[in-house]
Amino acid sequence: MRILVIGAGPTGVHFSLSALEKGHQVTMIDVGNARPPVALPAANFLGLKRDLPDPIAYFNGEDYTGITLPAASPGDYAAYYGLPPSKDYVFDRPSRFRFSNDNFAPVLSFAAGGLAEAWTTGSYPFNEDELAAFPFSYTDIEPFYSEIARRIGVAGEEDDLARAYPRHNNLAKPTNLDTSGRHLLAQYERKRRKYNGSAVLGRSRQAILTEARPGRSACTYCGRCLWGCPNGALYTPSYTLRECMTHANFHYVPGYFVSHFELTQSGEIESAHAYQLAGGAAEKFDADAYILAAGAVSTSNIVLRTQYKSRGEIVRLEGLMDNRQVFAPFFNLAMLGKSYDPDSYQYHQLAFGLFRDEPERYVHGQVTTLKTASAHPVIQNLPVDLKTAAQVFRTVRSGLGVANLNFCDTRRVGNYLTLFDDGEEWPVLTARYRSDEREPTEMSSALKQAGRFFADLGAPFVPGMTQIRPMGSGIHYTGTLPMSAEKASWSVSPSGQSYDFPNLFVVDGATFPFLPAKNLTFTLMANAARIAAKAF
Repeated sequence: MRILVIGAGPTGVHFSLSALEKGHQVTMIDVGNARPPVALPAANFLGLKRDLPDPIAYFNGEDYTGITLPAASPGDYAAYYGLPPSKDYVFDRPSRFRFSNDNFAPVLSFAAGGLAEAWTTGSYPFNEDELAAFPFSYTDIEPFYSEIARRIGVAGEEDDLARAYPRHNNLAKPTNLDTSGRHLLAQYERKRRKYNGSAVLGRSRQAILTEARPGRSACTYCGRCLWGCPNGALYTPSYTLRECMTHANFHYVPGYFVSHFELTQSGEIESAHAYQLAGGAAEKFDADAYILAAGAVSTSNIVLRTQYKSRGEIVRLEGLMDNRQVFAPFFNLAMLGKSYDPDSYQYHQLAFGLFRDEPERYVHGQVTTLKTASAHPVIQNLPVDLKTAAQVFRTVRSGLGVANLNFCDTRRVGNYLTLFDDGEEWPVLTARYRSDEREPTEMSSALKQAGRFFADLGAPFVPGMTQIRPMGSGIHYTGTLPMSAEKASWSVSPSGQSYDFPNLFVVDGATFPFLPAKNLTFTLMANAARIAAKAF
């Protein structure tokens, strides 16, 4: 079968690899912004600062875009840590993509590898409670969690968090804990019985190699995770894209923006229309089956533009979801006076969970200790003057961390993606989002519980520094073309097949009918592999 895949993010590459292994002919069209060459791959974080010809430009950007500016007023949002200039390629958008928003500003990517080229590697399976709204069970998807873990390398261990993270195969040993993490985990082990299972702490699940593989080294603890892993230990989908390229029946076509599908009179897709980024007229790509794997927002854009082009109709794709997040900085008192170690794994090594009366509304948390992230976002948010803040930060840096609380989301009418006709050649993609009315109460309850939990572990939250992140910043967009066992417009079957266009399959997050609190990338990859196995 000739299969055309649109998008080279985590779902596109893992669907493609599974389809290639079954002998199908796969062509992948992608904008494909490429990662620039790695700077000084043998250097650690301090080595970059010491040996780069222009470290200021590397860390802050040629035009200082890597600097996070203070909030304009107390109610405004300013990040505690952000993505560095070395990741700019992940977020560059083609000129043909136009977007407006109503209270929802998504982070989008057109990179070869998608947004997961800049992810923090959290790899958490959904459990039966979280899959209750899906038209398949954990038993159905577990083999594909195990397969993805084998392909990419997932490190972790089974501990108290196993209640939230169901078992799958191919789990490797975790990374070496930093000093702050060891103190927190030791405190939890001493006190775990008093929490009675309502709050748990344990090792996170990370797509990081702790043992070398061909073409990828084990983690060297160089402190460069945030700036771009230099040795392949930290998994990104571009590695699987390279593996796809080793198959003779795979053809990768970067440099194209897919606009829409052309339909036959019967409603099937006849071809995909794409424009070269360099300019020129649209080109047509035809296949037997078409796979949308461009990410929920871009996938929805292609579907909306197809309906507009073929039938002159602007529709709404209801049910847009994203995880709301809260950043709660803490200080680990056991680290007071201790120096920080930059030679360590940058991202979250510990995770925590808050269990609710409704099990699917479990609150997922990750613990990030601030080691080699840019210091200025933290310094400028301390409630003192800049000089004092810098002195305080140097004293307490080793004990500072951020508890990142993630909340589930549900499909609701009124949260949608649609097109808005502004008189240009193509209507502009528009997003609208409003919070669940339960959110303030649930968020307040979870923050209080987490605050008590961390304080009891000897790591109290820093007063006045908790941030509720703006809508769209969770980067886990789903729900606009949901899976359903019953046929319905603007939905897909349990195998991802569109109920509107028979030879179209959607394999990315647009198909999720519910969004658990956990990072979704691991499940995205597993579900894409599941669809490839079941439908092709």
